[in-house]
Amino acid sequence: MDVTLVVLAAGIGSRYGGGVKQLEHVGPTGEIIMDYSIHDAIQAGFNKIVFIIRRDIYDDFMEVIGSRLEQRFCHRDVKWEYAFQEMDGMPAGRTKPWGTGHAILSCKQYLDGPFAVINADDYYGKSAFTHAYRFLSRCVPGEKGKYGMIGFVLKNTLSDVGGVTRGVCATDKDGELIGITETRHIVKTPEGAAVQEADGLRPLDPESLVSMNMWLLTPDFVDALQSGFGPFRAGMKDPAKDEYLLPEIVDGMLKKGQATVQVIRTGDAWFGVTYHEDKPVVAEAFRRLIEAGEYRADLFSDM
Repeated sequence: MDVTLVVLAAGIGSRYGGGVKQLEHVGPTGEIIMDYSIHDAIQAGFNKIVFIIRRDIYDDFMEVIGSRLEQRFCHRDVKWEYAFQEMDGMPAGRTKPWGTGHAILSCKQYLDGPFAVINADDYYGKSAFTHAYRFLSRCVPGEKGKYGMIGFVLKNTLSDVGGVTRGVCATDKDGELIGITETRHIVKTPEGAAVQEADGLRPLDPESLVSMNMWLLTPDFVDALQSGFGPFRAGMKDPAKDEYLLPEIVDGMLKKGQATVQVIRTGDAWFGVTYHEDKPVVAEAFRRLIEAGEYRADLFSDM
């Protein structure tokens, strides 16, 4: 059975501070964050990688990322697929696709077994992929509505530079997800974390578990996405901006009793280049991981 990693990479090319954040070199020999994710996933046992990209960046993506990674892992039994998140049928005034739920629909032909979903520009850590593979490899073929999510400790996901958006999770005594609250403008404070609001800071529990969009799903979820996409479009309040988003879709299924989601805690720190000023912080974090023996300086030399 294939265990697939789906990489949400259609946003590559969105610029900040004069550069493309997903392509910033953060490793000592020019590695980007995505290199570490693919390395960790294949090392954990994933054997199929699906990149969701835009059709207009395919040639550049293959030159900079796809062909290079395929060559690095040519001696491993890994399948590589590329799916396009199209802009067909978009209403007037809309400049970006329908969101992460729509992105998964764009690669449904490649999802015939359990799969994990990650963002292209987030570092999740080795244990996150180990937990993800263990959960997915134990999925029962044909079983429906039993999903997972890697939960990160809030204090491990904050930027030193500015506010971030996180899905704050509520769980029951068995660690199953009850709901997700999308929370914007979370900042790091001396006490831990807080939400920046108009009248000041509202403290948050820094030990809270949050979603970093690392979902563990099975093919029946794609069927749920398909059946829900039409009602989403029919009910849009702002056709130019509304998005079909995985956290909201999962939350809706939970509320209707259509799914359960096991939240699997990881103590790994999240890294990401949200702001231009984050790059040296992330590069230093990888330097420390290499120094501690978590990775080799030449990342792929152990594969």
